[in-house]
Amino acid sequence: MADSTDKNKEDELAGTEQPFVQHLMELRDRLLYCVYGLVVAGVLLAIWPGPAGLIDMIAVPIRAHMPPDAKLIAIGVFSPFFVPLKVLAMTAVLLALPWLMYQAWMFVAPGLYSHEKKFALPLIFFGSLLAYGGIAFVQFFVLDKMFGFIQKFTPPSVNATPDISSYVEAILSLYIAFGVAFQVPIVVMLLVRFELVTIEKLRSFRGYFIVLAFVVAAVLTPPDVVSQLALAIPMCLLYEVGILGARYFTRFSKPPEESADSAQS
Repeated sequence: MADSTDKNKEDELAGTEQPFVQHLMELRDRLLYCVYGLVVAGVLLAIWPGPAGLIDMIAVPIRAHMPPDAKLIAIGVFSPFFVPLKVLAMTAVLLALPWLMYQAWMFVAPGLYSHEKKFALPLIFFGSLLAYGGIAFVQFFVLDKMFGFIQKFTPPSVNATPDISSYVEAILSLYIAFGVAFQVPIVVMLLVRFELVTIEKLRSFRGYFIVLAFVVAAVLTPPDVVSQLALAIPMCLLYEVGILGARYFTRFSKPPEESADSAQS
């Protein structure tokens, strides 16, 4: 039984081997496609809403807690030019993220078995949605609550006029932190799928993960309670989502011979 199973696996990928140079050429093509996607996304964003419009969008959370006539300032000489371009490039990467992930998928797909292809593409799609969800959570919830919390501690004699460059760097770090942290279900499901840990172990590790989530939130977020809680609590909830999804994902992504053995037993 095992010999026939190994033979079937070998037959599935038989003849798909390519020379090393061919792999390099494929990698070059995929990287070029990624660049083309980024250029298209950048051009579309430059047309609408434009660099200035993007700055206005990301400045909404902090300006909601500033006086009506107050504006962000640009301390650096070249900040009014480079900061909008930085925001444009960052947004272009986010807009093209599914395309970039698809190109990565197309590069590795020829070397995967059919059951591996069946679960890899949904993971890429789900991971992109989680990244978008983390960034949206920052933009529409975390920033507003965080700046509202900070504003309460600003003395009346102090006029808070943040620098646009430092503001963009701060929210960019939050976007990355939340986008990565929201991948917890993906990591949990992969750990179970590759039998590095069992679902029972994950459940028993729940208390330790809560502590770990708060430690990670304290390291990755600004030193305020609101943003730390806003990262730690979703991580704990997503950990539970990963545990719930791991059982179904493991059955869904099993090789055909393992599924047949499970059905017989």
